Amino acid sequence: MQKKVIFAVSFFFIFSLGFAQSSATPSLQKQGTATQLIVNNRPFLILGGELGNSSASSVEDIEQIFPKLQRMGLNTVLVPAYWDLIEPVEGTFDFTLIDKTIHQARKNNLKVVFLWFGAWKNSMSCYAPLWFKKDYEKYPRAYTKAGKPLEIASSFSENVLQADNRAFSQLMKHIASIDKTERTVIMIQIENEIGMLENARDYSREANALFKADVSSVLIDCLVNNKETLHPWMLEKWGNHGFRTTGNWQEIFGDDIYTDEIFMAWSYSQYVEKLAKSARAIHNIPLFVNAAMNSRGRKPGEYPSAGPLAHLIDVWRCGAPNIDFLSPDLYDKGFTGWVAQYKLHNNPLFIPEARLGQGSGAQAFYVFGEHDAIGYCPFSIESGSDNPETPLVQAYAKLKELMPLLAKYQGKDMSKGLLFDQENKECILSFDDLTITTRHYFSLPWDPRATDGSVWPETGGLILRLDKDEYIIAGSGIVVEFKKNGEQKILEVKELGEDGFANAGGNTQKQTAWSGSTRAGIGTVDEIKINEDGSFSRIRRLSGDQTHQGRHVRIGVDEFSILHVKLYEYR
Repeated sequence: MQKKVIFAVSFFFIFSLGFAQSSATPSLQKQGTATQLIVNNRPFLILGGELGNSSASSVEDIEQIFPKLQRMGLNTVLVPAYWDLIEPVEGTFDFTLIDKTIHQARKNNLKVVFLWFGAWKNSMSCYAPLWFKKDYEKYPRAYTKAGKPLEIASSFSENVLQADNRAFSQLMKHIASIDKTERTVIMIQIENEIGMLENARDYSREANALFKADVSSVLIDCLVNNKETLHPWMLEKWGNHGFRTTGNWQEIFGDDIYTDEIFMAWSYSQYVEKLAKSARAIHNIPLFVNAAMNSRGRKPGEYPSAGPLAHLIDVWRCGAPNIDFLSPDLYDKGFTGWVAQYKLHNNPLFIPEARLGQGSGAQAFYVFGEHDAIGYCPFSIESGSDNPETPLVQAYAKLKELMPLLAKYQGKDMSKGLLFDQENKECILSFDDLTITTRHYFSLPWDPRATDGSVWPETGGLILRLDKDEYIIAGSGIVVEFKKNGEQKILEVKELGEDGFANAGGNTQKQTAWSGSTRAGIGTVDEIKINEDGSFSRIRRLSGDQTHQGRHVRIGVDEFSILHVKLYEYR
């Protein structure tokens, strides 16, 4: 008997009456080397946060959380869409939580990115409905090499795909029907941290048969046609076996667990592509997938093998061309190294999950300044503070002001990101004929926390070049010095005391004698507010002690500020 699709009764249609129509569906566009998210016909930077896994599983939680997110300064919230709660009975759909999420987002001036917790969440099938889990013969599991069934649905099962895709398609149809005018939902994530655990690949009967078969000609053609731009890891892996174009997986890529991972990535990407095509046909908004990192020296299967990782981007791009970008979930050390892996010529940077902490605001400034990021979203955002003095709240307030400028200059190589901690204290940049030395604020001796054994907080910001000798410097806990290329200091420079003058009898830094022609001087430094149209309003002029009498530009560690700096030359 064919089962009837029943939609939950929703107040939503009444609520949405009377709203002015938005003029365009959210989309992506290129500007220079950047990819920008376009919302309501304007570039939009996601100052976001992702809810904890269970925080949108009740109407009461959603109602309580969303006003706090507005107070925290977010413009976007990433929200799970749970398959088991949307389709608790096979063929019967309940979108109460989806409706409540969109209603609360509109009420609190937020945009929404839904995360489809479908067949897989962090590799496991924990958000699949119970009727799906119990019928393991119809919806089979992945198997380990030893033959153990896993709580992981098999990506090689057509029945699994059809059930997942049917529910996901109903979700997309519902969003399309209730969000035609407001465009509150701006992107969709398909599945969550997809990947195999325990082993690098599925060892089910179906998987084993395909592993022994020839590699798909579609994948081979992609590798051949894009050989000049392949990820270095993939180029080396394929090249180590002679760039073969015919044969099975081991014949083309070798006999190791990384070949198993490539094989599995091809299966996952093809599966996700089918959901992506369904979404495109129903409601064409940006789509992405996220990855748990291959960090801490782990091997495939110890981390979620075959997920949308940077070294597998060529497989994912070929297998799932309707996915717009791959995104990293970042919880490990080495933040700058991880984000650099995902800002590629064929992949814009969007961070759907990052560890929520004191350095989150600095990280947000860094990714927008350094990598033209689409957005930044700490995880379990609702557990953060909405106190206006909290670093992330301060950071998002300043980034909202900066959005018109950042959007204007994205992709034009006009900005640099800064991120410092106790181990990474300095970064030297170049613009035109300037050498710009940037440092952690605690490299100055004036704050007692710099020398009393305190752990230096993660600080950072961005530098945006507006014109020759005109810059925006924004962020927290940074010091910036400007020199003309080739400019040298006077012969001897002594270390400074807390009053800013040389310590008597202090260590002396030996320097080359003066040899420059002109020097860079700091003309004016203004703390500013940026208006919605991108114009500036001066809050105060910073001179004297605030710039160490014209020696540098700085922002303390306990504040986020935007500074407008004008330089000049003298000799």
